[in-house]
Amino acid sequence: MSLDRKPTRKPPKPAQWALPTAMSRRRQESYLALIALVTVALWQIELGRLILYPFTLLATWFHEMGHGLASMALGARFEELVIYANGSGYALSSWPTGSSGFSHALTAAAGLLGPVAAGSIMIIASRSGKWRVIALHALAALLVISLLFWVRSMAGWFVLSAFALAAFLIGQSRKPRLQRFAIELLGVQASISLWRDLGYLFSDGAIVGGQSSRSDTGAIADVLFLPYWLWGAVITATGALMLVASLRFASKR
Repeated sequence: MSLDRKPTRKPPKPAQWALPTAMSRRRQESYLALIALVTVALWQIELGRLILYPFTLLATWFHEMGHGLASMALGARFEELVIYANGSGYALSSWPTGSSGFSHALTAAAGLLGPVAAGSIMIIASRSGKWRVIALHALAALLVISLLFWVRSMAGWFVLSAFALAAFLIGQSRKPRLQRFAIELLGVQASISLWRDLGYLFSDGAIVGGQSSRSDTGAIADVLFLPYWLWGAVITATGALMLVASLRFASKR
C-alpha cells in the first residue's frame, strides 16, 4: 500500500535586513541634506554659531586649508593658518615676486570651492568600506599635518585635535554604519563651509581678527573684472551642484 504524501509548505523565511538598501540610502541622503540646510541656517545667527561651535571652527579650517594648499600648488609658500575663537581666520602665504593676479584669484576661489570638492570626494568614498576608511584616515592625517606645520592658534589646536582623533578612531573601528555616517557627515560639513557666512560670500570685504580685509569674491572680482556678487552667485551654484551630485552618486545602488 502506498501513501500519498502531501507536499509540505516551508514556512516563509524571515525578512533579512541589510544596509545600505536603496531605500535606506535615499533616507540617508535626505537626512544629510537636512543636516546641511539646518547647519547653514544656524550659522547665520549668533546662537547657531555657538551651538555648532566645533563645526564652525572645522568649517574655517576647511576654508583656510583650501587657500593654503592652492597657494602651495601655485608656487607660494604656505606660512601659517590662524583660526580665531570667534570662528574667523586666515591663511598666510608668501608669494614670489612677479606672481600673477590670476594665481591670487585661483587661490581665493580655492578657499570657497576647494572644501566642496574635498567634501564631495568624501561623500562619494562612503560607498565603499575600503575607501571610507581611507578617507577617514586621510582626513585625520591632514588635520595632524596642518596642526604640526601651519595652525597657530589654541582654539584651532583644541578643536582640530579632537576631530583628528575622532576621525582616526572611527576609521579604526569595525562599525561600517558609523564609518559611513561619519565620513558623509564630515563630507557635508566640508562642502557647506562655503556657506558658513553668506554675508561674507556676497560682500567685497570682511573683518578678520579685528582688521578689515578683502573678501574672496572681492579678490576674484579685482582680477577677473566681474562684480563680486556675481562671483558669489556662480560659486554658490557650482558648490550646490557639486554637493547634490555627490549625495546622489553616493545613494545609488
